[in-house]
This record gives sequence, C-alpha cells and structure tokens, in this order.
Amino acid sequence: MEPSIPRTASLSLRQIIALYISSVLGSGILLLPGLTADIAGPASLLAWALMSILAIPMALTMGFLSVRFPHAGGVSHFVAQAFNPKIGSLVGWFFLLSSVVAVPVIALTGAGYTASAFGLGESGRIAITFCILMASFATNFIGMRLTGRVQMAVVVATVIILIGAIFGSLSAIKPENFVPFAPFGLVSIGQSATLIFWCFLGWEAISHLTEEFENPSRDVVKGTIIASVIISLLYIATAYVVIGTHSYGPGISEVSLIHLIRLSFGSYGTIIAGGITLFITTAPAIAYTGAAARLSYTLSRDGYAPALLGLLHSRYFTPVGALFFLLACFLLILLVYLTGIIPLDVLITVPNATFILTYLGGCLAGFFLLGDSMIGKLVSVVSFLLTAVIFLFIGWSVLWPLLITFVWFVYIWIKA
Repeated sequence: MEPSIPRTASLSLRQIIALYISSVLGSGILLLPGLTADIAGPASLLAWALMSILAIPMALTMGFLSVRFPHAGGVSHFVAQAFNPKIGSLVGWFFLLSSVVAVPVIALTGAGYTASAFGLGESGRIAITFCILMASFATNFIGMRLTGRVQMAVVVATVIILIGAIFGSLSAIKPENFVPFAPFGLVSIGQSATLIFWCFLGWEAISHLTEEFENPSRDVVKGTIIASVIISLLYIATAYVVIGTHSYGPGISEVSLIHLIRLSFGSYGTIIAGGITLFITTAPAIAYTGAAARLSYTLSRDGYAPALLGLLHSRYFTPVGALFFLLACFLLILLVYLTGIIPLDVLITVPNATFILTYLGGCLAGFFLLGDSMIGKLVSVVSFLLTAVIFLFIGWSVLWPLLITFVWFVYIWIKA
C-alpha cells in the first residue's frame, strides 16, 4: 500500500509504547488525583479502577482501526472509509481545531506548575510555554525519528520520577485516611469517573502516526495494551498515595502530585516537581502537534483544507506547511491568553466537545469497519456508548464544534 505521507522513521515497539504513554498521560495526573479525592474521598479509587477498565475498549478500538487502516489521516480517514470523505474531513477538522487550542493549554498548564516551583512568576510561565511550543514544533519539523527518541527520553524520566514519588510516599500512608471510605455516597464515584474520563483521552492522536511504525500489524495492539496497563497502574497508584497521605483538601488538591514529590524527595522536591511537570506537559504537546500536522497534510492533499498545509520539507519530508500553520495558531492562542480576553479555565474546556465527537466518529466507524471481528465490534460499541454518555456533560463547549461545522460547510461550498 502506498503511504499517505513519506516515512521519516521506523519506530520500534518501545518507542510506540512511549508515544502512547506520552499522548495519554498528561496534565490530568497533576490535578485529578486530588480533585477526585475531594469529590468522592477514598472511594474515588473505585472510579479510577473502573475508568482504567473502561478505557481499554477505547484504546483497542483506535488500535484495531490503526492496524487495518494505517494512514496519516487517523480517525478522519477511518470515518471516510466507513461513510464518506466529506464526513471524514469534518471529523478531521474537529480534531485539528481541538489540537490548535489544546496544545497551548497543555503548555500553559505545565508551565504554570514549573514557574511556580522555581518562583519565576507569570513572565516565566509565558517563557516556558513558548519553549514547550517551540520544542513541539522543532521535533516534528525534523521528523518522527527525532520525535520518537525525544518522547522515549521524556516518558522514561516521567515514569521514573512518578514511581519514585509513589514509593517515597508509602511510609507516610495512614490507614485512618481511608475511613470513611465513601463519605459522599455512591453518586460521588460517578461524578469522579466523569472527570477521570479526560485522563484517558489521547489514543486517537497516535492513529495519525501508525505509518511510521516498524511493524503496525505486530506492534500497535501490543503497544496499546502495554501502554494502557502502565498508564492505569500509574494513575491508580498515584491516587492511592494521594489519599493514603491525605495530600488533598483546600489549597492542596490542585497540586497533590507536587505535594507528594516534596514529601518523597525533601528539599529537592521543588526542583523535581518543576521538572516532572515540564516533562508531563511537553510529551503530549509534541504528540498532538505531530498528529495535527499529519492530519492537516492529508486534508490539504484531499482538497478539504488550503493547499499551503500540504507543503512538505524538501529534506526532512515533514509537513512543514502544516507545522508553520499550527505554530501560528499556538502563538495566537497564547496571545489571547496574554490579553486576558479568555481566561485559562475557559480555554481548557473549549476543545472538550470536539475531542469527544472525534472519538464518537472513530468508534462508530469501528463498528462498521471491524464488522468481521466480534472483538472489534464489541470494543467499538462499548467505546461509543461510554463516549456518548460523557458527551451529555460537555455543556457550552458544544458551541466550538458548531462553529467549526459552519466554517467547514462554508469552505466546502466555496470550493465546490
């Protein structure tokens, strides 16, 4: 099969696992163990365990589709294959314009923690955000070979520090911190699970990169399962020690992981905390930039986006037109944040609906495209139902996909 975009790497299973972990294990681990403990107390552990299990069908759906249809278009290509190219292009626009907002938000979140840890203030936060955005641009500009190596190093460093923080905190765990187990009732567990869902998004991003894999048919599903187990164990273990050490509550919940790291590493904790937040947020920024750039290239090549986005670098064969477009959008979002017109807590919620709609499209496509596999159809249905339930809670962020749909319709009408 002719590749949809020139290959720039041949990624091994280890690099594939690192890419999956980096795209899923994001800033949620900084915030949600403490916030879910606030909502449900120790019973939030049940929500983490439940969502870890339910996330497996979501991951496998994207994995199975990536094996069958390795393509830089990712979910957009799956939907096009299942239904028609126009609907596929709309789903592609959803993912692309979600990433345009999500990457700067991820960078701002991590930069905020890092700047706070080192006492750098707001100007330091902006400088660090800019560096993260430039790192995501530069690594993808040179190609997936460099991206794979960088992600491998970043993920290894992140996992080592997390494991160190978890084991370093074990001696501070007290049994009485688990009593009462469900102080706010069973409903609070469901509320926690809704929040935790966002921690398991990211599998769709790597579907755009599977053509770079050494052996997709052998490594995609294997890498998906290994990565999902590692991610789930890290989430559950972090939530366990946060609750066991009571590293949550007023003024602590939003920095519960930082509190744990300081507890584990003493006077060096602040430096380590600043470093890990930088790692945790740089990795998904790189992954989503690469996915969005490759998607932009395929949309342009198929006539569903401006021709500028289809330009390839003459030496690296990377989608340089798309990357410059993304960088310009990232800097525009950063400028919007600087003006204070839209605060960060609002920016964070903007891409929620479009990411969910991207998943819904992919899962629905999986039901039709994986029809010859009972497991494929089952995981697609479970993923679709789970995602549909979460979609009911997205609130006002549904306005973003409505605006994107209007712009897409106008663009298609003008092209026609």
